[in-house]
Amino acid sequence: MNTTPAKTTTPDETAAAQDAAAKDTETKDAPGTSSGAGDSATAPDDLATRPEDDAADDGIQDEDLEPDPFETARHGVGAGAAAVVSAALGVVALTGAWSGRVAAERETLIGQIKTSGGGSAAQQISEIYGDAWHTTALVNGVFAVLALLVGVVVLVRPAFGAPADRPQPAWVRAVALAGVALGVLGVLISAGMYFDLFASLPSAGTPAGG
Repeated sequence: MNTTPAKTTTPDETAAAQDAAAKDTETKDAPGTSSGAGDSATAPDDLATRPEDDAADDGIQDEDLEPDPFETARHGVGAGAAAVVSAALGVVALTGAWSGRVAAERETLIGQIKTSGGGSAAQQISEIYGDAWHTTALVNGVFAVLALLVGVVVLVRPAFGAPADRPQPAWVRAVALAGVALGVLGVLISAGMYFDLFASLPSAGTPAGG
């Protein structure tokens, strides 16, 4: 009967087998380690700013810096409206307004009522004509002062408050200056009318044979 002798493992072979097993384990763990390193390497790239994003941000900033046409159209609207109002008030101060005529007619009616029971000629002239004349001059003077004040406010407004992004339009200053000039002229004319500097009130003549 043949018998095969058992294979005897030497200590050197056992150490070689352990080294081979350790290498296999390291080889199996290598893909996971490389993938983790790859993930950590790609993470900063994802967090980094891409050139396309920079270009998009630059485009948005450029659009924000461009002037808005609606904002440009709205610039100076309030000051322009005030300047036009100033010029219109100056014209009204020189030509007269319906409020001045109504006030003058009221003073005429009051004078007629006062002198209806009798009175001298000088009193009738003063009550019926003089008061109406002075009332008209006073109303026109009020319009002239308003035109002057509004025009001056429009002209000096840029010097006060927060500085504006754009200078005041030239046409606004021109119209405001026209309003100021008309206001000054209206004040002078109204003052002359009120104090009878241009024409004095008519006086009653001396009765014949007096």
